[in-house]
Amino acid sequence: MTDYTYAVARIRSREGTLLSNADLETLINQKDVVSCIRFLSEKGFGDNAENTKPEKLLKAEDEKTWQFVRELLPDLTTLDFFLMPNDFHNLKVAIKCITRNRKADDFLLDGGTVDAQFIYSCVEKRDYDSLPQHLSDVAQTAMKTLLQTSDGQLCDFIIDKACLESVYKCKEKNENEIIKLYCELFVASADIKIAVRCAKTGKSLDFILKYLVPCDSLNVEKLAKAAAKSVEDISEYLLETDYKTAVDALQSSMSAFEKWCDDYLTNAMKPQKWEPFSIGPIVAFVIARNNEIKAVRMILTAKTANIDTDVVRERLREMYV
Repeated sequence: MTDYTYAVARIRSREGTLLSNADLETLINQKDVVSCIRFLSEKGFGDNAENTKPEKLLKAEDEKTWQFVRELLPDLTTLDFFLMPNDFHNLKVAIKCITRNRKADDFLLDGGTVDAQFIYSCVEKRDYDSLPQHLSDVAQTAMKTLLQTSDGQLCDFIIDKACLESVYKCKEKNENEIIKLYCELFVASADIKIAVRCAKTGKSLDFILKYLVPCDSLNVEKLAKAAAKSVEDISEYLLETDYKTAVDALQSSMSAFEKWCDDYLTNAMKPQKWEPFSIGPIVAFVIARNNEIKAVRMILTAKTANIDTDVVRERLREMYV
């Protein structure tokens, strides 16, 4: 059994550097992006003068997170469930950019289980067999579908389903309860989002059933039947599930529901702070950092676009500290 005592001790020392809700309020009240960057720098964001542009700063922070995690876990395969979504994002980018003759560099993400440029190269050469198993079949199917139908949304549905199935497989082969919980919540919340999207675009029951991924905490047949009727029917079904507290958010807006999903996951992970002998605190820390970076991005984007601060406050996620 892996001994996580040292890793958890280092996580404890880093938790104090995470932004609090009070820190985010201070950030929101800064007068402009420059002031925000200055405040973030005082809080430890960014390592050099080059990271003064929001996206460069946030990308550097994401890289910093995973550099730290690699120091704790030289073998990151245990955390594939975190990394795989980047693989599927990069697959979408590769397929769409190649078929539209556009450059992909600005859209590819680092930090997947597979090098982003390798994914792009394989898709460009139609060398799907060189991709790992979780990408090879879906890459060929999604490319063929896009070329035949020119339906980018359908291409997204195909790739999103493969992503959810891959994450859920991580749950099925993992004995750690916190990883199993994360994967369950990841897939369930995605299923609900897909159902809502389908309800709003009038998709058929057969279509919805095809792209929902079964998970333990939802009956996807009931969810699909509800989605084939209306968003209100989805809400009625959710009242029968562990996700009943999502209904108010779902009826408010998709952004409110997405905030609910992130907050639900964060709160579910918080007890892991006090598990000194498991991988739980590491998983919880990565989730906390992801939410932190997402919150900062939201605030910086709002400052750039002059969005009202009250709107931003409504959408900010719960922080881990």
